[in-house]
Amino acid sequence: MAVLQSGKKSQINLAPKEPNVAKSRKKNTKSRNRTAKKAPSKATRSKSTVSATPSPDSINALRQLLAKYLETSEAHASWRDAFAEMPPELRGAKVPGSPHTAWQMLEHLRIAQWDIVGFSRDPKHVSPDFPSGYWPSSPTPPDDTAWDASVRAYHNDAEEMRKLIVDPKTDLFAKIPHSDGKTILREALLLIDHNAYHLGQLVLLRRLLDAWPTQ
Repeated sequence: MAVLQSGKKSQINLAPKEPNVAKSRKKNTKSRNRTAKKAPSKATRSKSTVSATPSPDSINALRQLLAKYLETSEAHASWRDAFAEMPPELRGAKVPGSPHTAWQMLEHLRIAQWDIVGFSRDPKHVSPDFPSGYWPSSPTPPDDTAWDASVRAYHNDAEEMRKLIVDPKTDLFAKIPHSDGKTILREALLLIDHNAYHLGQLVLLRRLLDAWPTQ
């Protein structure tokens, strides 16, 4: 776009030369005739190459990928590694600059996953208050068995989500009836994304606490 400076009108003549209308009409007529003859073949090619819905094999491959990344990852530590062998005396420990302990992160991951799985399956599911209901009330485990119990519950809910995803009866793309347009695919991706984010935080915290295996 041309810019006018100091309010002066530009002296550049931008008007196009007057075309030869007669010649232009003849050329346009010939061009339209050629286009009209080619149009059917283009439409035919379009119908033969465009697929309206994914193939069953593609959907099955998607199911398997989603199920895989709920369990592990090719880019970061798995939840099994992140939770394993955490020294009991450090489960409620903080480091400067970190707002949460390992126990709080584990419980947050467990509660959030439980909520997503419940929402995906049960129209009567009631989510916790946000954000307070998604975090434990205490930065430390209530007893020596709480950590392992939370890990088992996390594993059980992850398995329930995996079963839901790989079930051929589950339509990954259909809107969940009791939602505002969300799908099982959306919930699965949300869960994978959320887990990856906080598992990374947990691994970093364990490194700062010198509680991450070196091998």
